[in-house]
Amino acid sequence: MSEQSENPLRDAITEAIRENDVILFMKGTPEQPMCGFSARTAGALQALGAPFAAVTCSPDPRIRQELSSLSNWPTIPQLFVNGELIAVPTSSPEMYETGELAGVLGVEAPAAAPPAAAEGEGAAEAPPLQIENRLG
Repeated sequence: MSEQSENPLRDAITEAIRENDVILFMKGTPEQPMCGFSARTAGALQALGAPFAAVTCSPDPRIRQELSSLSNWPTIPQLFVNGELIAVPTSSPEMYETGELAGVLGVEAPAAAPPAAAEGEGAAEAPPLQIENRLG
């Protein structure tokens, strides 16, 4: 039996998760998030200085459908670290605030308060991102 399924989009999502240590599936981009949860999750990663790949689910609803089918989680954003779903919209801010997210990413937790990521604020201070969208 071949490793390729009959669903190229699902295969591409699975490969992206496998090939990227940290990957965020979100609405919009880190520079222009399209929802508050995506903004806060991207902002937390930026504040921690963690390099990550990002995939926007906005242009093609099939990406979100396939991702949700793979992860068994219906909402976006979804953050995967080392192939494991570790954060969803409701857990991301709490994980950042408690330092758990920094621990999972293997980076030092900042001494400051949670990131200001509303409407792209703070993006100028964030380190350069490695963004890869091979699914759109």
